[in-house]
Amino acid sequence: RSVTGMVAQQQCVGPLHTPLADVAVVALSPFGLEGAATAIGEQPIKGLLCPAAGARMAVGEALTNLVFARVTALKDVKCSGNWMWAAKLPGEGACLWEACRAMCEVMGQLGVAIDGGKDSLSMAARVGRETVKAPGALVISAYAVCPDITATVTPDLDDPDGKGVLLWVPVSPGRQRLGGSALAQCYSQLGDSSPDLDQPGVLAACFNTTQWLIQDRLLSAGHDISDGGLISCLLEMAFAGNRGVDVELSSAGFGIMELLFGEELGLVLEVSQSDLETVQRRYSEAGVECRRVGRTCGFGPEALVRVQVDGQEVLHESLAGLRAVWEDTSFQLERHQANELCVKQEEEGLLKRTQPFFKLTFNPLETPDVHQFTAGAPRVAVVREEGSNGDREMSVSLFMAGFQVWDVTMQDLCSGSLTLQPFKAVVFVGGFSYADVLGSAKGWAATVAYNPKAKAAFDHFQQREDTLSLGVCNGCQLLALLGWVGQSEDGANSEVVLTHNKSGRFESRFVSVGIQKSPSIWLRGMEGSALGVWVAHGEGLMQFRNSQVQNRIISSSLAPIRYLDDQGHPTEEYPLNPNGSPLGIAGLCSQDGRHLAMMPHPERCTLGWQWPWAPRGLRLSLAPSPWLSLFKNAAAWCSNTD
Repeated sequence: RSVTGMVAQQQCVGPLHTPLADVAVVALSPFGLEGAATAIGEQPIKGLLCPAAGARMAVGEALTNLVFARVTALKDVKCSGNWMWAAKLPGEGACLWEACRAMCEVMGQLGVAIDGGKDSLSMAARVGRETVKAPGALVISAYAVCPDITATVTPDLDDPDGKGVLLWVPVSPGRQRLGGSALAQCYSQLGDSSPDLDQPGVLAACFNTTQWLIQDRLLSAGHDISDGGLISCLLEMAFAGNRGVDVELSSAGFGIMELLFGEELGLVLEVSQSDLETVQRRYSEAGVECRRVGRTCGFGPEALVRVQVDGQEVLHESLAGLRAVWEDTSFQLERHQANELCVKQEEEGLLKRTQPFFKLTFNPLETPDVHQFTAGAPRVAVVREEGSNGDREMSVSLFMAGFQVWDVTMQDLCSGSLTLQPFKAVVFVGGFSYADVLGSAKGWAATVAYNPKAKAAFDHFQQREDTLSLGVCNGCQLLALLGWVGQSEDGANSEVVLTHNKSGRFESRFVSVGIQKSPSIWLRGMEGSALGVWVAHGEGLMQFRNSQVQNRIISSSLAPIRYLDDQGHPTEEYPLNPNGSPLGIAGLCSQDGRHLAMMPHPERCTLGWQWPWAPRGLRLSLAPSPWLSLFKNAAAWCSNTD
């Protein structure tokens, strides 16, 4: 979700990193805001009732997901269709034809096009004397160009100005059909009447109006309804934002179950009270209904969810309790995939969590003083090995900080075609060198240790006093193995090793880390800050030779980066600390401050839009991101060192 540094919107949203994003967004380049958005639509259960309705609903769902990223125009949306059908069985071919014809017709009415796809038409198998078939399914992948990747809306409620208002925008007003719904499945039923895209023109008008509202930054949150119904949509928005809601609905002649669980196409939006009139007027002018249905209220574990229908209270529960029910199935599965103690910590922690702790103690706009002793920009070698995958985003961050960046492979150094002599800094990037089959970075370290030319280049570079190095993730593991950080008092060998995360699995998360006082040149002036950062590793648990070594490193201020809890304290609690390292240690530096090794990825957070979430008060401080200062510090030091 963070590799390449080009991901502007991944699966998780909100302060607690909840997997509820409707649309994915990627950048075309780190030096601009153009990019692409993609979203999925699939409704196979509704297709069992009516193949044509299922196909139309798949298209509609894809668009009500895609709508939350600003794209150039509805007519520019293209789709890929993945058909999975047991087409050779009696009646199934006719159902496939019906679904395909319905999809083509509705796309023509909407003005979108399908330009490819994949067919899997053998979705049946003989088991003994029985034929087992998969239900026919159409998966629509919609995609379009984004003129501004920051113009996106996510489901997490934000309660702007403490006056968040909830709006319901139905695409099929006057309809609340329960056929093929999640509720029906809970009762082992299908139902007899499937939701459908009855008015494609209303969907097009809804899409276009919502797009303009996103461009004008009038929406603070939004989510689609067609999976789970209105009540599921509202609850998911509350869970994602860690905020309570107070909802008042009119049944309009429908039963409570139909009203709350009908999976008709539509949106739920959050807007500020000050923008309410403008938003409702724009939908009205487009011929689209927009109903006020409630407000955002409360934050954190004490927040409440209250729902009334025609003045009758049908739900009044704590947000934390409802989220625990919603998450329960996932946590049961997690216990089969990860360390049970870690899963228990995460489950219990959700009951009390608020949001990550962030604090900024410096101005990211300030640039360190450069006296320009060196001629031109200082050279930095971005060193990669077979399996490295973080070199491009690292190169971008270094270039933005003022370095002249060179792409250097280990083969260059092993063959002797290049040495590290011309460089003032060297950076070892993240990834999985040699697939980590021997353990994290052990193959990389062996290449350095047993190739005479590479070893000579590394030793000479480390011994020079005018050089810096940074190791991130796989590079951090390498620096620990080489003894550039965590070395013994006599400097003879390394006394720290990085091993498998306590959770027993790879961890990709956005966490908060605190920067403590240390001799690190890279972190100068950043002390006291608590910043969000991506982690993506399977072996990040720092283990020291003994407790005396750990105490010495801590007391010497050589562990400058720590994972933090929601109160801003170093923590070993999962998943705030994703690997279980003691005292929350996320990075180490050398005694002279020249070498820094860290498991988190600052190079994937040097642009504000690379942060998946930040509190409202910090968002304006992310241009540029505070992490760019780490690279600027290094560039300034290299320029000032003769």
